[in-house]
Amino acid sequence: MKSLIVVAFSFVMASAALAGEIYGTISEAGKPLPAGVKVEVTAGQKTYTGETDKFGTYHIFAQEKGKCTLTVHLKDQKLTAAIFSYDKATRYDWAVETVDNKPTLKRK
Repeated sequence: MKSLIVVAFSFVMASAALAGEIYGTISEAGKPLPAGVKVEVTAGQKTYTGETDKFGTYHIFAQEKGKCTLTVHLKDQKLTAAIFSYDKATRYDWAVETVDNKPTLKRK
């Protein structure tokens, strides 16, 4: 019985850890962004931060659910996009594209 309770508790905790995870990749000109590019998710009044790794991958955990703003700090510019945070992990892959001589985020 104790082992069943431990397994059930572990499952609940693992599910909670994934709640609100926002992750994905960001590329520019077909190549991943370099490591250390700051990425933020703003949900309501709270901002959660992370950064890209050497593969252009980011992982951010937001406690709030619903509409959020993703901000990528790239070359002294802030690129933004509207996203949603859910109870389960959500993947957002992005490409940085130039539109009217301004870099923008386009979802892949």
